[in-house]
Amino acid sequence: MRVSNLMEFTENHRYYTSRDFALSGLDRKVFVSLYQPMIGAIAAAFYFLLYHRIAEDSAGCTTPEPQRGLLLGLGLELNAAGRQAALDASSKLEAVGLLQTFRNLNPLTEESLYEYVLQRPLGAAEFFSNSHLTLLLRDKIGKSAVLELQNGFAPSQPPELARFVTREEATVPFYELFRIGSASIDPELEPAWAESASARERKPAGQDRIRHSEMLLRFPRGAVNRIYVERLNRAPESLSQLNYLAYKYDLEVPEICRLLDEDGMFRHDGTLAWDELQNRANAMYRQDRKREEERERYLSRGAERTEIESSAMSAESHFAIPERFKEEVSVARYNEMLMREPYTRLLERFFPGMVPSQFVTIFERIDLNYKLPEPVINVLIHYVFSLGQSQRVTKSFVDSIASNMLAKGIDTFDKAIRYVGEQEKLNEALERKRRGEEPVARAGGAGTGAGAGSNRQGRRKPAMSVVKDEGPTQEVTPEELEKMLARARRLKGES
Repeated sequence: MRVSNLMEFTENHRYYTSRDFALSGLDRKVFVSLYQPMIGAIAAAFYFLLYHRIAEDSAGCTTPEPQRGLLLGLGLELNAAGRQAALDASSKLEAVGLLQTFRNLNPLTEESLYEYVLQRPLGAAEFFSNSHLTLLLRDKIGKSAVLELQNGFAPSQPPELARFVTREEATVPFYELFRIGSASIDPELEPAWAESASARERKPAGQDRIRHSEMLLRFPRGAVNRIYVERLNRAPESLSQLNYLAYKYDLEVPEICRLLDEDGMFRHDGTLAWDELQNRANAMYRQDRKREEERERYLSRGAERTEIESSAMSAESHFAIPERFKEEVSVARYNEMLMREPYTRLLERFFPGMVPSQFVTIFERIDLNYKLPEPVINVLIHYVFSLGQSQRVTKSFVDSIASNMLAKGIDTFDKAIRYVGEQEKLNEALERKRRGEEPVARAGGAGTGAGAGSNRQGRRKPAMSVVKDEGPTQEVTPEELEKMLARARRLKGES
């Protein structure tokens, strides 16, 4: 929970809690086995204290009441130390996706009312598919314990199932059994859904760092762009763009509000001027990097590693994992990173400390000027840093590959995969020819092409046929030697 000072979170502030689920026995086992080792006993007690404010067989919201009961229920003192302990417990629950906290402001009475929205724990399979949760649990209890817990939650199949070689799905889909009436859209039902509690802006934790309610609290009331910011609540696509921009350049709500308050951030129709907004966000990102470099002179080197939730990756199109990542992620997870993550986050993974400024400048130019999609830039980064030849990673080399991609219309992840595959085959062929492993006839037939590309690729010239000195040496008789000398004198006299 973010608060500027402890006086914003006291036992006198009121709160209410809400949930739309009930914990099953398996959910409680997952919570105790997987979540509690990560968040600690106080945070776990805080979760169940909020959970049991509503009856076990019910869902909904509680009535507002002072937070004094929460602190006393956790056994905390009503002082600064107790408030800080409650804040830490709430922050741990929020970080692992079990709680969302909202601060509701009444402009008339200037009262802040806290809202605690509980989230259901992830299932075991979904939990272990999240790399950041699994790695955090590994740091808390160790690798062997994590593997044992994962095997304990994995369903075991009957041994006799191994004899069955085929598996055919026999599930009946919805559209084969049921038919919806022609009046599928109810004009009275649609507004009711839109205004219901389940339709409020509540998204999975970790993906929605910029919420419209927080922007309104921090945005200046007298600003010219205030009216456009208020309308963003009815533009989910614009909010998604802002969240992606915040994740890409590691921005928080105050920084996004500062950007939106500048001139030229909105068009006349109230939509976002995306190119201008991205350029200024990039400038802010560069300034933050300079400050971090100055701090790194005095602090130990470190890097924050953040990953998004992973999804399944098709086996037909994927890259092999570089050697440096083989112990950290799987093949599917690495390819998911190439497809989903911004290039700024992927660059940070290739360097243990700060990313050198020259590499940031190179790929920043490709992003802003060439307008290559993010997955294509990530494939370019993978290709460049997987060559194993560091002396080739230069500005001109990377720029030449990006220009070639742009000229060939490489605008999707699949096209980029095919492009890299063709380039790798071409490099292997050129390397075999350089070592002289290609057949002589083939080398002679392609002599013109190889000679034309010798300056670009640093290849040597094609081998030329040389007359070899073979066979026994023949001696010259005195008569033949005299004839040769006479002919030489005659030729000399004529010249």
